[in-house]
Amino acid sequence: MTTAKRLTTSAMIASFADPGQRTTSAPFGHALARLAEQRPEIVGLSADLAKYTDMHVFRDAHPGRFFQMGMAEQAMLGAAAGLAEVGLVPFASTYSVFATRRAYDFLCLDIAEPGLNVNVVGALPGLTTGYGPSHQATEDLAILRGCPGLTIVDPCDAVDIEQAVPALAATPGPTYLRLLRGAVPRILDEYDYRFELGKAAELRTGRDVVLISTGLMTMRALQAASRLEADHVDAAVLHVPTVKPLDTEAVLRAARTGRLVVTLENHSVVGGLAESVASTLTFAGVGARVVPIALPDAFLAAGALPTLHDRYGLSTDAIIATIRAELARS
Repeated sequence: MTTAKRLTTSAMIASFADPGQRTTSAPFGHALARLAEQRPEIVGLSADLAKYTDMHVFRDAHPGRFFQMGMAEQAMLGAAAGLAEVGLVPFASTYSVFATRRAYDFLCLDIAEPGLNVNVVGALPGLTTGYGPSHQATEDLAILRGCPGLTIVDPCDAVDIEQAVPALAATPGPTYLRLLRGAVPRILDEYDYRFELGKAAELRTGRDVVLISTGLMTMRALQAASRLEADHVDAAVLHVPTVKPLDTEAVLRAARTGRLVVTLENHSVVGGLAESVASTLTFAGVGARVVPIALPDAFLAAGALPTLHDRYGLSTDAIIATIRAELARS
């Protein structure tokens, strides 16, 4: 008889990659460092978290273009605005909770209102850490979707991040990137995928259910779709890397086919992808029912990530159980 391996405290900050899955180390840091070789106006800022947002890769490659601001997120965003005013292109990195809860006024009025090209990089979005509500940015999309002119990107994997970085730098206005850091899975290169800002990508077709997903939940959606084939359930996957502006045309095309519509996001059920998709359908007069797979409207527990993803419905097993139940019901 074998017993399951006991999860240790390190699992609270572990990569969400599955055992044996292909990963890339620090894709954001390396992509930014490569881009900076071609564009001398790129600069990087950190609020004392360079190592934990993969900004240390850029810092080591371009030390003269890196600014360590200390634990002062509001000042960091204000400084980034000043750098953008003189023609530089800043990438300012910290944890998502600090960029949104703590520094929203500076992001909104110093950066978004004048339309500056400042790229805010938020690590540990949603439930990508087990360190409890102080570090779990489960409501960052809800906070930032209401900020006028702000582009929001939630990448699925290392491929998405590597392609998104130059696209964000080339975008005239402000952007927010939900950063996956450390050992990041690499899966989209198996789907002939190209990141295009503001566009969703259909990764799989399917006649029974369409899974509209963003961020790391696209990886889980693809896993669930593959496993559902054993039940003769044909599931399509529409990946939505840009949460704002949403690709409403792609969403409407997917929902008008009569299939069950399921949204998947690493975010609270309040104010994120599910509500954005639902409002898109309602405003267009499309009567499709939307089943949300998302985090609850609650402060979440601390613990090991695999345990938390099972508890709160983000694991592949939990996703499959939800889809099976919904298909049986309908």
